[in-house]
Amino acid sequence: MLEPFRSDFNSRFTPEKYQSLLRRLDNSTRSTIGFRICETPCFLPKALIDELGAIGASLTHQLVGNPEYMAASAGAVPDQYRVPNESPHPHFMTADFGLTHDASGEITPKLVELQAFPSIFGYQSVACEAYIDTYGLSKNLDWLQSSISEVHYWNLLRTVILGRHQPENVILAEIEPESQKTLPDFHVYEDKLGIATVDIATLKKEGRRLFYQKNRNSGPWIPVHRIFNRAIVDELVRKHVQLNFDYRDDLDVEWAGHPNWYFRISKFSLPFLDHPSVPRTIFLNDWFDRGPASLPLDRNNIILKPLYSFAGRGIQFAPTDEDLASIPVSERSLYLLQERIRFDPVIDTPFGMTQAEIRIMYLWPDGGELQPTINLVRMGRGLMMGVDHNKDQQWVGGSAGLFLAT
Repeated sequence: MLEPFRSDFNSRFTPEKYQSLLRRLDNSTRSTIGFRICETPCFLPKALIDELGAIGASLTHQLVGNPEYMAASAGAVPDQYRVPNESPHPHFMTADFGLTHDASGEITPKLVELQAFPSIFGYQSVACEAYIDTYGLSKNLDWLQSSISEVHYWNLLRTVILGRHQPENVILAEIEPESQKTLPDFHVYEDKLGIATVDIATLKKEGRRLFYQKNRNSGPWIPVHRIFNRAIVDELVRKHVQLNFDYRDDLDVEWAGHPNWYFRISKFSLPFLDHPSVPRTIFLNDWFDRGPASLPLDRNNIILKPLYSFAGRGIQFAPTDEDLASIPVSERSLYLLQERIRFDPVIDTPFGMTQAEIRIMYLWPDGGELQPTINLVRMGRGLMMGVDHNKDQQWVGGSAGLFLAT
């Protein structure tokens, strides 16, 4: 999209450089990347990146600054996973946007989802730098927003993740972390921040305190003062993970990314948002109560979307009346009907024009301001844009949005 960078990259690309990129990322993250890495970064206008950052921040404040929404979203947290001592705002935010064209042919963003949960802040910074260095791209290209430097970025991440604590007493908690595709991201935090990655099921509770062992189930038990939370309830439920503590316990521990916010700002938020970028959305139970006219769209332009993966179904395109009626009445509040976003192909590649979904990633330190910091891009040519899709294609997968620094 940003010329001459796009055309120049396509003309100078070689498979050897791509293999060099893959090796560099594996080495930098002490792992083997388990998802598809796109051959190319995306060269994007800075005005577009700034616009997306501003929209996501505005939508977040629409929710956090709205007492009515805060009251409604409190009910979205399952009782058995409601953690005490909730932070006044999320520490991490992501806003996903699809790129489409309006009636005049101009590129216009459409919100896919807001999520108050940490994304791959560590890996993505490494990946952006690797694209520039491996391919010998212009040093005038940047990937950090809000005019921050890389040093500032990592200082901000350190503040949000560690708080006021020593690295030894801060852990990244995940479910079976060695098996997660995000393990490369975890290794970057270990190297940059000095924190340990810990399987949440191995934590030990004594009184109001939690403890971990640094050397994989051996060595002394170290007190946990703060948890950088990467474990999500969906997976706990699906894998029947048994913890040695209860989420409802009033523990002497802080959370970097308080678990309640995963539910409070999520797909659940979409019907409450008011912005031209937000597709029309309604809870399935409300659609049944109000009738089909409450979402006046052709059924082929509607998707059925579960709020959480433990609801038992994935996204369904063009659901029929039978599909909708098959969901039990008691579960309909856990689903959305949403206007389908049709991503337009906007990235020119040797394999044809390709779609892009852009995620803006925000940090919100205690006592500070919500700040867009970095982005990631998913490129694909199918119905779904996640890195688990488009597996058998080229010039698709996880990528990075680069723009000209001002």
